[in-house]
Amino acid sequence: MSAAATRVLLVDDHAVMRAGFRMILDAADDIEVVGEAATGVEAVAAASALQPHVVCMDVQMPDMDGLEATRRIVADPDIAAAVVIVTTFDRDDYLFQALAAGASGFLLKNAGPEDLTSAVRVAAAGDALLAPEVTRRVIERFASAPPAPAGAVPVSRAHSADAEDRAHVTPEQPGEDGTRDVRVDLTDREAEVLRLLAQARSNAEIARELFIGEATVKTHVSNVLQKLGARDRVAAVVYAHTHGLV
Repeated sequence: MSAAATRVLLVDDHAVMRAGFRMILDAADDIEVVGEAATGVEAVAAASALQPHVVCMDVQMPDMDGLEATRRIVADPDIAAAVVIVTTFDRDDYLFQALAAGASGFLLKNAGPEDLTSAVRVAAAGDALLAPEVTRRVIERFASAPPAPAGAVPVSRAHSADAEDRAHVTPEQPGEDGTRDVRVDLTDREAEVLRLLAQARSNAEIARELFIGEATVKTHVSNVLQKLGARDRVAAVVYAHTHGLV
């Protein structure tokens, strides 16, 4: 096992399910299962003690469900783990609650073995994992929500030829009427990248669309996440739609 292997904590109240996940992940040379937990309470304690890179989290468990455990793990500054929700239930309420709790991915238990290993690798790399159809559900949910408050000005592609033209507005500053102004200091290119992220485009797709390299896309995505204060791509998409930025 490589010293740089991704450390994984498995959380599920069914021992057979944990054993199956362990078998799949242990077969990967770059992944190491460092612990297991059967309840949300155990998950929080194990995440603190074992410091995994990724937590594969079930939802319905005794003592504390996976959503609350996710909230506590993500909120703890001493735990750097990304959480991937792995559940039997393809329910929108779980999906949106998981994202609100801070999960970096959402995977169904009927996914294939390669999907599980891919989810762990993606989450460990700091990206978010949602199948395109799930991302579309997120976008549709927030696109159908009430419009952003008065005073919020969408980020869009500017007409200036200067790609570094700025919005010159700090996120979440109160306006004169007391509303929250959610414009952000994005360059034109970053605004384009955010728009494409909100369409569930991958880095490769964004690179092709904008005629730039994938390494450049990664830099722009990183800058967008930092400026939005977003944890990952999914958080950026949710933020963008709920604040009228796309």
